[in-house]
Amino acid sequence: MDLNGDGYVDILSGSWPGELFLFEGGPGHTFADRKMIADKKGEIINIGGGVEPWSEGGILIRGHAEFERTDKGSVAIYRGKRYESTPDRPVVTTGTASTVCAVDWDGDGDCDLIVGDIQGNVYLVPNEGTATAYAFGEAHPLEAEGQPLRVPSRAGPHAADWDGDGDLDLIVGADDGSVSLFRNVGSAKKPKLAAATSLVPPVERGPDHSIPEEARRGGRSKVCVADWNGDGRPDLLVGDFTRQKPDLPEPTPEEKAEHDRIHQELEPLQKRYSELRRKLRELPQEERHEVETERQEIYERMSALRAKLPKEYEYHGWVWLFLRKP
Repeated sequence: MDLNGDGYVDILSGSWPGELFLFEGGPGHTFADRKMIADKKGEIINIGGGVEPWSEGGILIRGHAEFERTDKGSVAIYRGKRYESTPDRPVVTTGTASTVCAVDWDGDGDCDLIVGDIQGNVYLVPNEGTATAYAFGEAHPLEAEGQPLRVPSRAGPHAADWDGDGDLDLIVGADDGSVSLFRNVGSAKKPKLAAATSLVPPVERGPDHSIPEEARRGGRSKVCVADWNGDGRPDLLVGDFTRQKPDLPEPTPEEKAEHDRIHQELEPLQKRYSELRRKLRELPQEERHEVETERQEIYERMSALRAKLPKEYEYHGWVWLFLRKP
């Protein structure tokens, strides 16, 4: 994808905080340092991002913020503004989990942005500039069958001509591992999306949510369409996120006894930690400091003990190939 039209391939990425990052390509397959993409007004693009009051008191920042230690505590720096974080008025950060696809959605010769978020929504950010000087306008949600397009959270959109009719369709992965197709029943210049049809079903989960030892499909599907086997039909590459039991040697009797001892020590700590979390939700903001201090101390003790235990699971991101049937 050449976002800036300079003849070199660029890399475009979403992020957990929600900002979109561009790595501009150069000669010899080199890439510049990342930069956040801004719209034509100079505002950093993060759909759903910003600053708002936190439901539990304090401030909630949806986006990329950096924290700076001070004598009084810490300060969050977000979009050039400073927000002091104190026990009575904490600053908390979260993200919108953006995923982005750059494509000429409206057939006018430049790259637009299609962005998915953690709620499962998909937005179009139109390029109101040119192929060599992008200028992104206001984002608006895409629709399918006349209704806002939405999948079961963590939308991962990808545009491709899936049905071979010369215009772009939309393929969207979701948190439950599914992949949905939204066919373009309009045209290349005036896309109109039909209701979803299933390409890949959601992941089947056991009733006990057990962690498998073998590789299995996970959630958070991220999609790429390509003719993988060169047969003239588009295939699906689907990335995921899942857990798997690590391949560890059987513990010795001495190791097992030590593990049992640590589990016994952890049990009352975990119980107390849960009690403190419930208590924090019930207390007014001005009475939380002492409880929060104890909760943090217990958390650190539990972390130190868990570090001595073998891993119960490890995270994986697999890529699955789905070949198109004749």
